[in-house]
Amino acid sequence: MTLYIGRESSKLWKRICAELVTEITLLAANWKYLLAGLVGQYIHGLAARGVHYIHRPGPTLQDVGFFLLPELGEERAYISETLFTFIFIAFVLWTFHPFIFKSKKIYTVLIWCRVLAFLVTCQFLRILTFYSTQLPGPNYHCREGSKLARLPPPETLFEAFVIVPRGVLYGCGDLIFSSHMIFSLTFVRTYQKYGTQRFIKQLAWSLVVIQSLLIVASRKHYTVDVVVAWYTVNLVVFFIDKKLADLPDRTAASLLLPLSTKDKDSKSKEENHKLLNGISGDPADRRQRTQVNGKIMEDGNTVVHADATMNGA
Repeated sequence: MTLYIGRESSKLWKRICAELVTEITLLAANWKYLLAGLVGQYIHGLAARGVHYIHRPGPTLQDVGFFLLPELGEERAYISETLFTFIFIAFVLWTFHPFIFKSKKIYTVLIWCRVLAFLVTCQFLRILTFYSTQLPGPNYHCREGSKLARLPPPETLFEAFVIVPRGVLYGCGDLIFSSHMIFSLTFVRTYQKYGTQRFIKQLAWSLVVIQSLLIVASRKHYTVDVVVAWYTVNLVVFFIDKKLADLPDRTAASLLLPLSTKDKDSKSKEENHKLLNGISGDPADRRQRTQVNGKIMEDGNTVVHADATMNGA
């Protein structure tokens, strides 16, 4: 048992190292796209914090979702955040599965380049919408009487440019459209295309639907924020996905993956076997050969000398 565990651990370590070499190569070629995506996340956070400074609390607007869904209450508002955290962590772990599992379809660096492109585009559209019209926040800490409903002007540059944790957990005014839905829908759409487990795909879509209802029931967003997110994110992902080059198929090509010693030896033996049997590796060099009196004639271009003379010559 100990020998088996040791052998499997050694295989896993080799697999991780080989994948790490591959991903570092891809990172060296695509780091600019990843950096741009991360900068986009920070800019989105700054914009969401900026709209909080101009947020003005007021009466909660009439909303069909508030009428149909019972209010969870402030003490149970964590339920929607817990579900979102589960979706987020599950997707992140899935993007790193090529380091662990033999069966793999994606490259971690390339999939995150793609995901960040979707996220940044959706977040840019979101910034335009919530700065165009500021709605009174329906969340508990955004209502009239709450100390967090309005932010005093920043006293230092450090305070203005630091967005965590207060800027993430207690934002107000950044309503249309839901940022939680942007992340969740982008993740699910990506797994829908590149994932392999049908059950997980169905479960993921079910969880996103449940999350949509929980966001409204928790009064974190109006129903319009969720509805707009559903069609905007899906359209953005659909059109950008058509513009981007598709990911290379790991099952068909291995240009980026180094061959193991065993694979190299097997390939060399196969080539030697072909050469010994008169078969060239080049398809253009596979000419028909005919053997006459111990000599080999190729397509009639080689002169063959017979042992006996003909017609007295």
